[in-house]
Amino acid sequence: MRDVALLENRIQEYDWGSHTAIAELLGERTPSVNPQAELWMGAHPRAPSRVTAAGESVSLPDLIAAEPASILGERVDRDHAGRLPFLFKLIAAARPLSIQTHPDAAGAREGFERENALGIPLDAPERNYRDASHKPEIICALTRFRALRGFRPPSEIRQSLDELGASAVDPVFTLQSDVPPARALERFLADLFRLPVARRETVVAELAREAAHRAGEGDTLSWVARLQELYPGDIGVVAPLFLRDITLEPGQAMFLPARAFHCYLTGFGIELMANSDNVLRGGLTNKRVDVGEVMRVLDFESRDFPILVPRVLPNGEEVYDSPAREFRLSRLRVPGGEMVPGFGEPGCELLLCTEGGLRVEPIGAAKGLELVSGRSCLVPAEAGPYRVSGSGTLYRACVPD
Repeated sequence: MRDVALLENRIQEYDWGSHTAIAELLGERTPSVNPQAELWMGAHPRAPSRVTAAGESVSLPDLIAAEPASILGERVDRDHAGRLPFLFKLIAAARPLSIQTHPDAAGAREGFERENALGIPLDAPERNYRDASHKPEIICALTRFRALRGFRPPSEIRQSLDELGASAVDPVFTLQSDVPPARALERFLADLFRLPVARRETVVAELAREAAHRAGEGDTLSWVARLQELYPGDIGVVAPLFLRDITLEPGQAMFLPARAFHCYLTGFGIELMANSDNVLRGGLTNKRVDVGEVMRVLDFESRDFPILVPRVLPNGEEVYDSPAREFRLSRLRVPGGEMVPGFGEPGCELLLCTEGGLRVEPIGAAKGLELVSGRSCLVPAEAGPYRVSGSGTLYRACVPD
């Protein structure tokens, strides 16, 4: 297959989704009837995209299975066992998602094999590992995007808790200072998880009330009060006191490695990740929380993850560098005229238009197509280099060389 092909994508309707963000980008009526949380582009079995090939609509996984080298390219086909290694998304958070982490590659394989051996069905609610892949990811803001990511230093956490009088509410909020920082954080979180339900609800409510009184002092306390309204008594309500508060402005991004504790609070963005659905939740959810598995997977080191700004290539393409081997995210802003994206060895690409109108056309005999805001397309490896012309913005997901 050499032609560029439009994608038909599925919207995921989760309760934290927006009634306007995705609908507006797609040019559909707003507000939407149901909350629209994510739009998936890719070959994940839960919600695979469809393409029109040879006059027929076919799922992207089936197309790849039929023509792996043509669609993926020989290198990607070989290195990723005939699978598209990434999942491309729009994510629209009108309210906070669960606090969560994802396993590293070794942990995902071990957990998947362990649960298979126990005979736990893949769709069972008690299942933690639904595939054998890790899930590094990058989020790029289309609007201002708020998140929690990684542990604060213990000294900073102690100061925040002391100001709220947390240790007077319950001694569990006294972090140890006579052990290594990572060990202090691990013990602190374990103690929080172990609080009896009735005691936890009382403690969290008292801290949220105190945070609400002081909310004018900063956004962190405002989020504690807000989370208590949404998830009363949940241990995740106090997460803004021990996780780093991150704000991404439009065009900025952050990379989330495996084992990082994080939570998306609000905003609209582009998400690109390894093609996995392994999520371990730690709070702010009605879904299963496996405390033991979360504690086993988490990285308790306090690290300051940098906010990413794109590296501009000579052709004007803006690349968001990350260590992931499964994906690379870049942005093509074409103000009028044309641009040829940078190329290494050909591989499968997905393109999403977020504004304007652009034509994507292989440099050769294959057919091109027009993209407008909200539309996306598949560029198969066999299409080779292509040009983008018109006026607008594309986000490009591909596999790095």
